[in-house]
Amino acid sequence: MKIVDFSKSNSVLNRFVAELRDVNIQKDSLRFRRNVERIGEIMAYEISKDLDYSIEKVQTPLGIANVSVPSDKIVIGTILRAGLPLHQGFLNIFDKAENAFVSAYRKYTDQNHFDIHVEYLASPRIDEKTLIITDPMLATGGSMELSYHAMLTKGEPAHIHIASIIASRKAVEYLKSIFPSEKTTIWVAAIDEDLNEHAYIVPGLGDAGDLCFGEKE
Repeated sequence: MKIVDFSKSNSVLNRFVAELRDVNIQKDSLRFRRNVERIGEIMAYEISKDLDYSIEKVQTPLGIANVSVPSDKIVIGTILRAGLPLHQGFLNIFDKAENAFVSAYRKYTDQNHFDIHVEYLASPRIDEKTLIITDPMLATGGSMELSYHAMLTKGEPAHIHIASIIASRKAVEYLKSIFPSEKTTIWVAAIDEDLNEHAYIVPGLGDAGDLCFGEKE
């Protein structure tokens, strides 16, 4: 399985990640959402290099131009609610993509233990398409696993791209054991080594959903 860790190379994406982590900049929810969106745009551009291409003939005012364009049929699947700004970043680039949305959330049984529930799925058929699943935080990998299995009720994709901003090492290793290695690529802006007792990524950035949209009960 291919793992792309953007923190291992120098790019402006690292600046956006630094601002997402910064407790002072986090107070500006508009900037937080926009930084998530911009990271999605950069990741989408990088993923576009791995797609299949074909030549399209384009009529210009002066003749015919042969242009190499992506030929993949893309479905962008997003885990609600924190994934919405990241989804938008991808959709800004893959503007002809189809879209899927799945509700996956933690239901705590006590202060430190929880189950993950999936309650909602809206998705097109994904048979033989390129599926991009976006979730800004991969803590344990449980939400990504259940969301993927929910999407499989709509068909078997030709290739899978998992796109996240910050992942724990544990989540990356877990997803490597769950997803088909021959057709899955994991794209992350950074991999952090630790999880705390509440299964939050350390140093991470906190609760991405709350930082985007406000706290929930």
